[in-house]
Amino acid sequence: MTDVPASFAAFRIHDDDAGYRSGIEAISLDDLGPGEVVVRAAHSSINYKDALAGTGKGKILRKFPLVGGIDVAGHVVASTDPAFREGDAVLATGSGLSETRDGGYSDYVRLPAQWTIPLPAGLTLRESMILGTAGFTAALALLRMVENRQTPDLGPLAVTGATGGVGSLAIDIYTRAGFDVHAISGKSDAAGWLRSLGAREVLDRGALATTRPMETARFGGGLDNVGGTMLASLLAQTAPYGNVATAGLAASPALEATVMPFIIRGVSLLGVASAGTARDIRERVWERLASDWKPAHLERICTREVGLSDLPGVFDTMLAGGSFGRTLVTMAGAR
Repeated sequence: MTDVPASFAAFRIHDDDAGYRSGIEAISLDDLGPGEVVVRAAHSSINYKDALAGTGKGKILRKFPLVGGIDVAGHVVASTDPAFREGDAVLATGSGLSETRDGGYSDYVRLPAQWTIPLPAGLTLRESMILGTAGFTAALALLRMVENRQTPDLGPLAVTGATGGVGSLAIDIYTRAGFDVHAISGKSDAAGWLRSLGAREVLDRGALATTRPMETARFGGGLDNVGGTMLASLLAQTAPYGNVATAGLAASPALEATVMPFIIRGVSLLGVASAGTARDIRERVWERLASDWKPAHLERICTREVGLSDLPGVFDTMLAGGSFGRTLVTMAGAR
């Protein structure tokens, strides 16, 4: 076993008599929850869920205190499970991290073997965390659509919230998979960047502003990260037997729609819950992300690289609607 220092840095979240608070602390391995695999973390990432958890503006954590961060990638330093050996490169996303167990914002992380995924050939640790939960979610949505007979022949896939982490990675992934992608964004100054990721067209939010229950079919399907009116409008403009995957609620959790797209056109609305995905499906998704679905522009999508001390500022920017691309978190020992 590689020596683990007596104390190391972690971004920890508390909620007790002193109030809700978070920040960097020196902790030990004994402070971490149980798990068969101890990992020296190299990278993590920042997702909307991390911002909610770190600031207390969303009820994410179910126990306290916990280390934040729903993603992590690094090298195994110790394992009681024979499937993992010292030096193995591994990753983990979701699976209760920063919700019911300590997460990835720490120099060392202890993980259950059940949710520890060997880094697939074709990805580096850095690339795996530029992808992280965001890329996994986008690819899981595509897997669900394809399994429900989505094909490029049905028409372009719309991606809402296109400048965010899930949206920008979805553009690249879906283009790699052979689909035309129409990016939907309210940030007109980002149009060139979205096209550089593979978007065939960049449309203003007004393209999904209709409140009519049915419109002319414009899209073969798509991925919605926004919710509310935009999701209802996307359903109303989806071609017969197209699929719309829903993965976010940046604008609203409400859905004011009718059953007409479902019973007249056979449109399917597919839920994407990445955190609780079964292991066999996780492995399938990561293998695709390391091969034929691997985004071609990961470094372009990674718009920021920060350390643990920078997390609070990034959280505030993200919750204020300033999310753009992906933010990679690099641990001090990996720099």
